[in-house]
Amino acid sequence: MINLTIDGKAVCVPEGTTILEAARRANITIPTLCFLKEINEVGDCRMCIVEVEGRKGFATSCIQKVEEGMVVRTNTKEVVEAKRMILDLILSNHQRDCLTCTRNGTCELQKLAMQFNVTQIEYQGAVKIKPIDDLSPSIVRDPNKCILCRRCTAVCKNVQKIGAIDVLERGYESCIGTVNNKSLAEVNCTFCGQCIEACPVGALKEKEMIEDVIEKLHDKDMHVFVQTAPAVRVALGEEFGMPIGTNVTGKMVSALKRIGFEKVFDTNTGADFTIMEEANEFVQRFTKNETLPMITSCSPGWVKYIEMNYPELLGHLSSCKSPHEMFGAILKSYYAEKEGIDPEKIYVVSIMPCIAKKFERQREELKNNGYYNVDAVLTTRELARMIQQYHIDFVDLEESTFDSPMGEATGAAAIFGTTGGVMEAALRTAYETITKEELKNVNFEDVRGEKGIKKATIDIQGNKVKVVVAHGLGNAQKVLEEIKSGNADYQFVEIMACPGGCVMGGGQPIKDAKTRATVDVRALRAGALYSIDEKSKIRKSHENPILKKIYKDYLGEPGGHKAHELLHTHYQKREKYQL
Repeated sequence: MINLTIDGKAVCVPEGTTILEAARRANITIPTLCFLKEINEVGDCRMCIVEVEGRKGFATSCIQKVEEGMVVRTNTKEVVEAKRMILDLILSNHQRDCLTCTRNGTCELQKLAMQFNVTQIEYQGAVKIKPIDDLSPSIVRDPNKCILCRRCTAVCKNVQKIGAIDVLERGYESCIGTVNNKSLAEVNCTFCGQCIEACPVGALKEKEMIEDVIEKLHDKDMHVFVQTAPAVRVALGEEFGMPIGTNVTGKMVSALKRIGFEKVFDTNTGADFTIMEEANEFVQRFTKNETLPMITSCSPGWVKYIEMNYPELLGHLSSCKSPHEMFGAILKSYYAEKEGIDPEKIYVVSIMPCIAKKFERQREELKNNGYYNVDAVLTTRELARMIQQYHIDFVDLEESTFDSPMGEATGAAAIFGTTGGVMEAALRTAYETITKEELKNVNFEDVRGEKGIKKATIDIQGNKVKVVVAHGLGNAQKVLEEIKSGNADYQFVEIMACPGGCVMGGGQPIKDAKTRATVDVRALRAGALYSIDEKSKIRKSHENPILKKIYKDYLGEPGGHKAHELLHTHYQKREKYQL
């Protein structure tokens, strides 16, 4: 252990700890901008500088290790003046349209400028306006707001192992860009959106569809239905100051009804459909020993990744559509027929934690009878902005329930939103399908948790089913390389593009670097989903009475002709770069 003093306070921390981490453990705040714990620890922005007694100049606290007897001062006159100058220089080359920026109020640069009382820009530099990249269906990249903190590139390269964006040029000409300065729509971007979550300013944001949805809401000829993903309900409240992981299902439904959606449905019902089809597909493959391991296909960022990087393994993907796409297909077929509505007059809006869903919804493979299954995708953040736009006091809203008959779902569907949840839900149904016996303990603890790659062997009546769960595309790459080399002895694989699964999707409420470093956001949100599961009366998808009725009246058997036509899809090899 190392003993040091920070701002007059005695601190004792393990050897190897940085000054920044030591200060945080002592509840002393040192501001940062480029720092992301265990992802981007490079000391580029210099906002975390401190004075160390007996040394010339400043120490960069995010990379400087503590030493025995060290005396650190974080708020001397010289330190504060230096930080104000750093902020001034950053702001001098920043497009300061804060009032119209989607990050207004959550921008880390804006917050620092307020904290250091930066009211004027002394070093006014010549600002070169650069073109905005808005060609992709998911991400808008505005280089004029970029502060070169490199947090986005670090996540893309170090965590996701993609490298779609990187630092180009040198010196004053340095910028974040892509191969040949192409659009993100033309390079190897998977649209996972983790770069948006990492960005401290508004240089990266989702492609917004709020106005498109509002226009349809005012079209009297359209039936505008909305569905909400499981991860949205345990994160939306954070946008209104509620604790991380608060389950706001009832308030969310009330807000959507006030906004004017004709019907408010639950994507969890779609997740139950996905489990019915996916579990059936797995049982068929497992019993016949065909094209194993089977890999889940409900994460669109992951699907785009394998299409670009491992097209030779596409046969291992489940052919099941993702839950919201399945639900959209059901709404425009079964529900339309049942209610006597022309499918052309149905407009399906999905509220998702994921910006890759924006790309997914416009895939030609996800059409039935000429109609897209889903017409618009809004992120959790977009829904929050929409609620504010309609002047709805979210915190004090009454609780409402989803509309019937498409609002009933099981606990298995709820846990879809966290890593391991799809695997666990599928195993519950697969077990009873194979054994024809009741599964007493529905909790598969071995596939839960934060570990990047989780492996387990499940005993299904003497059959050893080896499963693996991976979250984050860097971990997905490791699993795929095992499969490709022939060294993987798995039968079932779950992969989610985002680290932590959908609860940490690219469309979820953004947390600043300090919160990300000191609070386990994933665990809090995931815990709320597991709580929903635990409290559910029905915890197995195949026991959902709504599904039983729809299969009996309309779809037939899981995996049957009608079900396959509506609920399954196919994939294609994609080029990484359109050069």
